[in-house]
Formats: sequence, structure tokens, C-alpha cells
Amino acid sequence: MTENRTDGPWEPGSQWYDGEAGPLVRPYAMTGGRTQPGPTGVRFDLIALVTLDPAAPALDDVALGPEHRTLVALCRTETQSVAELAADADLPVGVIRVLLGDLLEIGCVVISRPVPPAHLPDERILREVIEGLRAL
Repeated sequence: MTENRTDGPWEPGSQWYDGEAGPLVRPYAMTGGRTQPGPTGVRFDLIALVTLDPAAPALDDVALGPEHRTLVALCRTETQSVAELAADADLPVGVIRVLLGDLLEIGCVVISRPVPPAHLPDERILREVIEGLRAL
């Protein structure tokens, strides 16, 4: 049974929704045809962590698209990796990277990298520290 709903542009039955393909807005339309994040020079690895900047400008003062607002909403609750944002927003990683570049340029988000395993202290050293603390 097919349902013809026109409550919104992404609803089944609307001109912007295909039953098999889903929403018909192409990724290049979401990014304005861009394939690279802006001139920020930041690399958005899949494991890069994205946090909403507490000093970010009010979102009402900034012209953001619906996809940008979705990313901001996802980051509002907790820090997310680029991969998690792509999965939760149901968008390709390339699109997420471009949108994050926009958000970074206007100061809405902060990007950080997890500590690489090579820079983490050795487990042996941590055990010695714990034993030293217990001895106090």
C-alpha cells in the first residue's frame, strides 16, 4: 500500500522523495558544489572529534542550512567523531567534511584529535604509578 503524503519535502509521495532512492537532494546541492572543506587547513579524519564551541555565535545570527543545523544539534549533546556525525546525519563523509569546514570557519565547532596510541603512556608505567601511590 502506497501512502501519498505531502507533509514535508522529505515525506514519501512528495516530489523530493523517491521510494527506492530516498531524498532526492544530491550531495553537491548541500555543499554548493564544493568537495573540499574551506581554507581552514584542518583535516577532518574519520576519528577527529567535533565539539560544539561554547563561545559560538548565536545560530539565529548565522545563515545555516538544515544540514548545518543537524550537525550542530548532534554535537550539542556530546562530542562526536566525524564518522559518527556522518552515520547519525545519514550523509556521505565528504559532505560532512565540507559542512564541518563551514561550521569551523564561523566558529560553531571545535575540532580535536584523539591521542594517538603511540603517545599514550605505557601500561607498565601506569601500573608503577599506581603502585607508588598505594605505597604512600
